[in-house]
Amino acid sequence: MPSGHIMMAMSLDGFVARKDHSLDWLNKQPADNEDHGFIEFLNSVDTLVMGTGSLRTVLGFGEWPYEKPVVVLSRSMTKQDIPQHLHDKIEFSTASPEELWGVFHQRGYKRVYVDGGAVIRSFLQAGFVQDMKITLVPILLGDGIRIFGETNGDVDLELISATPFPSGMVDLVYEVKSA
Repeated sequence: MPSGHIMMAMSLDGFVARKDHSLDWLNKQPADNEDHGFIEFLNSVDTLVMGTGSLRTVLGFGEWPYEKPVVVLSRSMTKQDIPQHLHDKIEFSTASPEELWGVFHQRGYKRVYVDGGAVIRSFLQAGFVQDMKITLVPILLGDGIRIFGETNGDVDLELISATPFPSGMVDLVYEVKSA
């Protein structure tokens, strides 16, 4: 079966984006040539699954950043809502996490990048997230979209590593403990 993996940046007060899905606050951080391993992470996954908020944010980047297949969970968006040149790169689905996991298994996918607050919560709740790398960014946004919202109980995590960087960012890697 596939395993789900998260890699996200989060403000010190727990937000991954502003309410309008903007990531402008990340651009305020010094680059300092710090390698947080995103390219290596992308190379390690077979596919990405995200929601419409994440898709809209990525579409705002201009150039499409992914070479791997992308599945967007949406009940409102379709291929007609995205540029023609991306039609073969993005698949839309209304499947539940359980149904989608079955599809990923049939396709032979082993590692799935789970992206976006609501999508992360649903896949975490379904028990499909194995680990997460959260880059803690030294900024307080005060409001926005949380990576983790309400859960139906505790989600126990084990800290695997904590790596500080000169910019003040800290990479935290957690393994999700099995129930």
